[in-house]
Amino acid sequence: MRIAAVDRSAAALGLAPGLTLADARARVPDLLAFDHDPRADRALLDWLVEACDRYSPSVMAVPPSALVLDVVGCLHPFERRPQGNKKIVSHPKHQSTKEDHSLWCFGALGETPSFPSATPEAALASDLTARLERAGFSARLAYGATPDAAVACARFGIDDLACLPVEALRIAGDTHVALRRAGLTTLGAVAKRPRANLAARFGKALVDRLDRIVGGVDTRLTPHRVEAAVVVEARFAEPIARTEDMLSTLARLAGEAAVDLGRRGVGGRRFDVALFRSDGHVARLTVETAAPTRDPALVERLLRERIDALADPLDPGFGYDLVRLTVPVSEALAPAQLRLEGGTLADSELAALIDRLVTRLGRNRVRRFARADSHIPEQASFTLPVADAARLPLVALEPGEPPLRPLHLFEPPQRIEVLAEVPDGPPVQFRWRRTHHRVARFEGPERIAAEWWQRQGGYHEGKSGLTRDYYRVEDASGRRFWLFRHGLYGERTNPGWYMHGLFA
Repeated sequence: MRIAAVDRSAAALGLAPGLTLADARARVPDLLAFDHDPRADRALLDWLVEACDRYSPSVMAVPPSALVLDVVGCLHPFERRPQGNKKIVSHPKHQSTKEDHSLWCFGALGETPSFPSATPEAALASDLTARLERAGFSARLAYGATPDAAVACARFGIDDLACLPVEALRIAGDTHVALRRAGLTTLGAVAKRPRANLAARFGKALVDRLDRIVGGVDTRLTPHRVEAAVVVEARFAEPIARTEDMLSTLARLAGEAAVDLGRRGVGGRRFDVALFRSDGHVARLTVETAAPTRDPALVERLLRERIDALADPLDPGFGYDLVRLTVPVSEALAPAQLRLEGGTLADSELAALIDRLVTRLGRNRVRRFARADSHIPEQASFTLPVADAARLPLVALEPGEPPLRPLHLFEPPQRIEVLAEVPDGPPVQFRWRRTHHRVARFEGPERIAAEWWQRQGGYHEGKSGLTRDYYRVEDASGRRFWLFRHGLYGERTNPGWYMHGLFA
């Protein structure tokens, strides 16, 4: 395993990306290491992109740890207004023009460069840095005429392109070595060489990267765009007051929304309805589906059931003059293959049943199990609403496999009295709820250790938590139980026994 990224403290200790974890721990025994999660990093970058939309509508993420902002025409909120006869003159080097210094980039780790205090760029940099620090981030800001130039300057903390090392080209490592052996250690030295000679010796990729940084080719941002939610509405010259008229209008709006969803290749997971009454009151309804859908009939049926299940019926008053249907949550929906004999698939029938139960009983009443990242039985799973768990994969047992875990667990486990042949042996009989049970068959033990890695001191012999020895037992009456001994006789004088679950 190798290090993918380091924070400022680790960098100060001489650790760098690419170093093996074993070598890093040899240098710093108390090193804290966490698993690399590229998907979480990209999600964080996307979140920062949306947060930076306050500065510019053109913001692009550059994985793994950089963002680029095009601030052309976006600096007027940070311009200082002249007072009286005073004039504010910006430094020529930091004027915001289309041709120069129009792109900002910031990446993790580093200090913010100093800019003349009278420029709007300095005000933007100060505001951006302050917001990042309040959110717990440290960043290095830089500017450039092209996106690649801004990223390179932010990465190395150098404002002058000519002084950037050749590693700023971000090409194969052996090419960097060849450039340095040829005496070309900086970007300025490489840029002075004829492009034809560079391409002949080092390849066209080097020339392309160089032109993207110094501006030899037209490079543009690909800004992050969040697709707007599907919104359809119907206005009426004369307000409508009948529920059937309102439902027929919603069915027509659901059909229009389905056409828009089909063009996007997605299906709706949540449908919000807003009913604007003529006196200004707005009634809101929401239905969710277990799977993405574009079926107007399904949406109409769920809305009808939602209206029928309302504790406070809708009061149209003098009527509704505007009905709006919004689809704020959607997911990819590919065409589904129907059955050979016709009809819908069994999965769609199950989804329809779940939708009706959720609509009638409430969002948090219909739940399903999901696995958690823990091997402790009572912490290995949890329940969450079906609408939130739709993206989680279902886990099916293989046919004929005996259940290793009972369906019913006691929380907390219940204390029992056990008689065993030897101290660390299986139970022979036990007493639970004032009833004696003689063990006819048993399986085990299955030893489950405590999560010592989550303790402050980590693993210490005898101090990292008690183990559990689980047994699947069957009494003389054929009833099956899940018991465990908490600890060993070497760790405790009299380890306790507990009833943790019942098998069906």
